Amino acid sequence: MKNIMDSKILLIDDEESILKLLETVLKKEGFNNVITSVTGSDGVKKCKDNAPEIIILDIMLPDIDGFEVFRQIRNFDAVPIMFLSAKSEDTDKIIGLGLGADDYITKPFSPKEVALRVKAHLKRIEMVRKSLINREDIIKTDDFTIDFEKGEIIKNGESVLLRAKELLLLKYLVKNKNIILSKEKIVNEVWQDDYVGYDNTIMVHIRKLRQKLEDDPSNPKYILTVKGLGYKMKF
Repeated sequence: MKNIMDSKILLIDDEESILKLLETVLKKEGFNNVITSVTGSDGVKKCKDNAPEIIILDIMLPDIDGFEVFRQIRNFDAVPIMFLSAKSEDTDKIIGLGLGADDYITKPFSPKEVALRVKAHLKRIEMVRKSLINREDIIKTDDFTIDFEKGEIIKNGESVLLRAKELLLLKYLVKNKNIILSKEKIVNEVWQDDYVGYDNTIMVHIRKLRQKLEDDPSNPKYILTVKGLGYKMKF
C-alpha cells in the first residue's frame, strides 16, 4: 500500500517565490516528490506526464487562467485540485468550487496550512479507500481482473494502475453491481460530500474507468449509463 508521503504533488503558479516556498514547506512535512510549473499549459503537460496525486493550482497565470487549466485537466484526469488565488472575491471561490475543485486557498496564506491541507486530503482519500476494501479484494471476469488491494486492473496481461478516487468509485460500483446508483448517491458515498458541483467530476471518473476496463469505452459493456438515473456496474 502506498505511503501518502510518496505522493506526487504538482504546484502550478507563475510566482517562483511562492513555488519555492511551498516546495520547501512540503518537503519539510515529508513530501519529497514535488513538481513545479510556472504556466498553465506547462502545468497541463506535467500533469499528463507525471500523474500527480494532488495539484495546487493558481488562478492567475500568464497564459491561460487556472479555471481553464482545471477544465483541460478534467478532460483526461480526475486528480484532486486545490485552487490558490490572490483574489478574495466570493465569485472566484464559487466558480472554483462549482467546477468541482477540492479546496480553495486565498493569498496571503500560511504555507504550513497549505501543507497540512494537502496531507489531510491525501489521508482522507486513503482512509476512505481502506474502508471500502473488504475480503473480496479480487474480482475476475472474462475480460479483466480487478485487484483492489493492489489498486490495479489486469487486462490483456497488462497491469493498469488506478488512481485513489478511481479505486474508490470502482469498488463502490462493484459492491453494488446490477444496482442503479444516482450521481447524488455516488458523491455522498465516495466523495462524502453533497452533489452540487460534482457532475463533471463524476463524468471524468466514469470515463477514465471505462478507458481502463472496457474494450470499447464508447460502447461500454460493464459500466453502464442509465439515462436520467445514474450508473450501473454489470458483470
